[in-house]
Amino acid sequence: MIGKLKGTVDEIGEDSCVVDVHGVGYVAFCSTRTLGAMHPGEAVVLFIETYVREDMIRLYGFQSQLEREWFRLLLNNVQGVGAKVALAVLSTLTPPELANAIALRDIAMVSRAPGVGKKVAERIVTELKTKAPAFAGEATGTIGLKQELGEGVAPAPIADAVSALVNLGYSRDIAANAIASALKTAGEDADSSKLIRLGLKELAR
Repeated sequence: MIGKLKGTVDEIGEDSCVVDVHGVGYVAFCSTRTLGAMHPGEAVVLFIETYVREDMIRLYGFQSQLEREWFRLLLNNVQGVGAKVALAVLSTLTPPELANAIALRDIAMVSRAPGVGKKVAERIVTELKTKAPAFAGEATGTIGLKQELGEGVAPAPIADAVSALVNLGYSRDIAANAIASALKTAGEDADSSKLIRLGLKELAR
């Protein structure tokens, strides 16, 4: 089994690339996001998922191990989701965005991916609900905060800070992301004014 390719980008196609590793060209199917970060002639490292069937062997390449884990999660846990649909989802949403969408049951966001209808999107958010936090990466803290806000159990200073940013015209999602980042700097005991100030600083970056 191939777990990683480290070489030079030889070709970039519509849904795949060829990576030259010491004179051997490996074809790897990738998300449009991964392909968009590549340039012919440049060095590349791809984390590989090897897909073996009776009639073929395919390599799927990812920029990060986290993206590969999400591909496996979609492929192995959601009925009706094959490799093509899984790549379409990862082409449309980053792993943190996908984790947020699942945590918030945002079916509309998931269904933005080409070939993903409402029913498939609903299955994704339902069947991965309990598995998403383990693969959320840096989004985990934000997911927890959004769940607390949605359930009305977030601490008052945090809820007030998010509400203040929403009143300034930011979406609830963007406001929650900013306050989640502010919490890392300010700590859990920070008051709302400090969180608002740091949240605005995050949004100004």
